[in-house]
Amino acid sequence: LVPQVPPRTEELSELYRELSQHPGLSTACLGPDLTTQYGGKYCSLYTEWSQRDLARAENIKFCRQYLLFHDGASIVYSGPVGTCSEIKGELLSRESPSGTLKAVLRKVPGKEKEKEKEKQFLEVWDQNRKVKSIDLTALDKHGSVCDDDQFGCLAWSHSETHLLYVAEKKRPKTESFFQSKAPELGTSDEDTGQPKKEDVPLKGEQFVYHEDWGETLTTRSVPVLCILDIEGSSISVLEGIPEHLSPGQAFWSPEDTGVVFVGWWHEPFRLGLRYCTNRRSALFYVDLTGGKCELLSEDTKAVWSPRLSPDSCRIVYLENDVLGPHQQCSRLRMYDWYTKQTSTVLEAVPRQEWGAFPGIYCGALPVMCWAADSRRILLDTAQRSHQDMFVVDTATGATTLLTADGPQGSWSVLTIDRDLLVARFSTPSCPPMLKVAVLPAAGQEAQAQWICLQDAPPVPGIGWGIRTLQPPPEQEHPQYGGLDFDAILLRPTEGPTAQKPPLVVMPHGGPHSVFTAGWMLYPAALCRVGFAVLLVNYRGSLGFGQDSVASLPGNVGTQDVRDVQLCVERVLQEEALDASRVALVGGSHGGFLACHLIGQFPDTYRACVVRNPVVNIASMVATTDIPDWCLTETGLPYAPDSLPDPAQWTEMLHKSPIRYVDRVRVPVLLMLGEDDRRVPPKQGLEYYRALKARGIPTRLLWYPGNSHALAGVEAEADGFMNMALWLLKHLE
Repeated sequence: LVPQVPPRTEELSELYRELSQHPGLSTACLGPDLTTQYGGKYCSLYTEWSQRDLARAENIKFCRQYLLFHDGASIVYSGPVGTCSEIKGELLSRESPSGTLKAVLRKVPGKEKEKEKEKQFLEVWDQNRKVKSIDLTALDKHGSVCDDDQFGCLAWSHSETHLLYVAEKKRPKTESFFQSKAPELGTSDEDTGQPKKEDVPLKGEQFVYHEDWGETLTTRSVPVLCILDIEGSSISVLEGIPEHLSPGQAFWSPEDTGVVFVGWWHEPFRLGLRYCTNRRSALFYVDLTGGKCELLSEDTKAVWSPRLSPDSCRIVYLENDVLGPHQQCSRLRMYDWYTKQTSTVLEAVPRQEWGAFPGIYCGALPVMCWAADSRRILLDTAQRSHQDMFVVDTATGATTLLTADGPQGSWSVLTIDRDLLVARFSTPSCPPMLKVAVLPAAGQEAQAQWICLQDAPPVPGIGWGIRTLQPPPEQEHPQYGGLDFDAILLRPTEGPTAQKPPLVVMPHGGPHSVFTAGWMLYPAALCRVGFAVLLVNYRGSLGFGQDSVASLPGNVGTQDVRDVQLCVERVLQEEALDASRVALVGGSHGGFLACHLIGQFPDTYRACVVRNPVVNIASMVATTDIPDWCLTETGLPYAPDSLPDPAQWTEMLHKSPIRYVDRVRVPVLLMLGEDDRRVPPKQGLEYYRALKARGIPTRLLWYPGNSHALAGVEAEADGFMNMALWLLKHLE
């Protein structure tokens, strides 16, 4: 007998399959300008996209190319060239400064018969062929190359003769105290006949613990800077980096005399680094001839994203205070290479005001962010619940909104080269599209004319809008009064529930992150199923000024919970929604809020779905890769050598949703990533057991091979199906 699939399940899977096929736009690269026989200029635009392949259960990458004809002031003609094609095995790639060469870091599966491990190759391509292919694994100079955006880089020297990258330091071989065998052939020193020092295994070191950099960076412990001499096909590991630093985000200094890099302190021990722009770090320069390492920035701050100007005179970078909230409103700093002076281009913004620059809230500056004049840079940042692009004059600190006349939504800078600007744009009802413009002259940036190169038709049946809310006087913060916050409401515009849909409430994680009005698969799919979806940017979210960020630590479990509840009650009063069918969906700190809300306001909600939720801050502090988060958000001071006292343990427990578990009455679906280092799955298990013991309908989904984001294609798809079916079942 063939098992019968319920018709609703089939309908849901088809909907998810359709919406998950919309690709995401990840990178763009402009080729060199060429001249036609008639004197016109044109260049190629190479783009990379990612797409979920449900049949293969993996994210695939593909490339598409376009031609841009321009006269230096505007795009005259643009269009795609050929069809797209899948990219296989590429971990990193980078065009040379002249645009005539391309470097590629590629992974290649080992031969199954010989039980080989996966290999890494560094390739150099010219315009017609592959000219170099170097087996990094066989050379055995270092461990795996860092292809992440935290440490990783692939940088051409200005002379285009060398490549710079970051890899994990080679670990010495180890063996048991009781191992006894002759050294392998071919490992002896030519002069002495004895085994080479690095090939002599260390006895008793097999099980030594090696710290790592936490969530999604578990294979990163001791990064090293490496240089490939392309002509000689030789690799050297750069010396002179202080042992207490982990280097990354490196590039060549002017005239190729040395390397500039960000160094993160890893003493007394490493804390999680992913999404944590508050880790002590600084900008350094290491000289290639003498090996001397020089500090370029303050050594008491957190810095990242250094970018060298086209004239090789200035480096801009982002800076935060050390510790405190993991994400903050950042400063933009600039180091002058020749005067050795550092200046502040933009300070943190206390309050967001319309018409003024909102502050910088971004994980990184674009790799190519400088205008051709080496004076202006481009960046994108959250502005309340939008994401917008700005031009910053580094000499004066003046800022100009580039997208003032464009559609409202989520804008991101992909690249700028020779003042040709490439951007990504999306909305909650429109998947990512590719746009290009020529950056106007200084003072006229607001007149940028955008051309859509790759359109994405809006998804039918989704309406959306943004509303602003003001907390009542009794819920104002005593120090940071007058703060407001936003929510994005998606609602179905067609179908049987369009008149009065049930409501799914989704607070974001972080807590210092933000929902911007861009394309998001889960909210869009839930809206197509027939739910209204409320995305709440409670006080403490990014994009509203540093005061909003600072208002939340010490008030988690109260201020953020009340903001979400106020927002829910307000939209139920003002919108045509079914107040008898309201559910919660949240991950991480969003799961923390969802669990709080079903305990503190049990009469409002009918169902709950949480993904890797924070349930008990007191029990999380000893198991997470970010113990500082637990104390900071509770409102307590953090120091690496301090241990919480009984009163502080009590305070952490007091602010946790587990405190309200006796009041929970709604069915709860939990989704946990087995490899989550940020909010370890024992948090969710603790809640699961507490609910089961109290007779609350509970279901737990356990995803092996998935970390905090549950971002594996299979886990993401299964998670959506189970979430949608759970909500449909319990909101009937």
